[in-house]
Amino acid sequence: MQMKAAIFHGAHQPLTIEQVEVDTPMANEVLVRTMASGVCHSDLHFVDGYYTMPTPSILGHEAAGIVESVGANVTYVQPGDHVIACLSVFCGHCERCLSGEPFLCRSPEVRRGPGDPPKYTWQGTPVTQFANLSSYAQYMLVHQNAVVKMRDDMPFEAAALIGCGVTTGVGAALNTAAVKPGSTVAVFGAGGVGLAAIQGARIGGARMIIAVDMIESKLATARELGATHSVDASSGDPVDKIRELTGGGADYTFECIGLKRAAEQAFESIRDGGTATIVGMIPVGQKIELEGSTFLRQKRIQGCTMGSNRFRVDMPRYIDFYQQGRLKLDEMITRTGALEDVNEAFRAMKAGEVARTVLKF
Repeated sequence: MQMKAAIFHGAHQPLTIEQVEVDTPMANEVLVRTMASGVCHSDLHFVDGYYTMPTPSILGHEAAGIVESVGANVTYVQPGDHVIACLSVFCGHCERCLSGEPFLCRSPEVRRGPGDPPKYTWQGTPVTQFANLSSYAQYMLVHQNAVVKMRDDMPFEAAALIGCGVTTGVGAALNTAAVKPGSTVAVFGAGGVGLAAIQGARIGGARMIIAVDMIESKLATARELGATHSVDASSGDPVDKIRELTGGGADYTFECIGLKRAAEQAFESIRDGGTATIVGMIPVGQKIELEGSTFLRQKRIQGCTMGSNRFRVDMPRYIDFYQQGRLKLDEMITRTGALEDVNEAFRAMKAGEVARTVLKF
């Protein structure tokens, strides 16, 4: 079957809209008609060349849609189901899955093997699937453990954000760091993931939530979504300001940009015994530098993968939060567009003009 998709040809090149052949579902696979896809900063890391992958490929990994057809052995969903896709595809029986860490599953059985036909083909060439999803396309061909069913009255545009940015940011606060009620929090970066982390801290009961960014419009949005304070990092090092506001350092900090210096500042901003969580994608090969003696004061730094999610449990909860008005998703969508607007969405993201663009199909 043919579909329209945005092809990624390599770093520093625009994506092009092409006709791509999509295969039929094999065993345990589901064909999903994409209804909405968020444009996430993680995709931009590949466009900018900070991370690499084989090309041609189809980017995109933050999406919601409708099940079109299913392959053999699929029991979880059926055609017509509304679903959110998630890159944390899990096998369900490896050591990581059985240890309560399905977000770290790396089982090859959830992907097609070397002898299987390619999922996508363009001009006779196999197309790489990005993050097990490839949502900048009219259809996604995915493993059944890459989707979660959702209620039919959930808007696709808001649901798409839950597919990555919201699950990553809210989960970083609630799952990875386990923010305690009454605690103090600082979030570096007020883009899509940072705004979600701010909301996760608010839902978790933090009494002080400090948003750090260099663009006032993004800080204003952060305050609307739950930040109690904001720090303009363009006017100087934010570490001293965070220490001043918190009386010595935050209980929890979150780096949601992917910058070496911001990660270091996040660690420098925590109190003795505090925890810094690095959520952003720091470019491959870069190292962060921390003063070794500070570890004697039991300061901690940790990584975060997709908000340490159990997405079939977490995402329905986030939908409930949204329906109850406790999780603001519509306010995070700065722009909407069509698939053809994907390059403009990247430009606007780099310029700091948007928190999230959602492509509607």
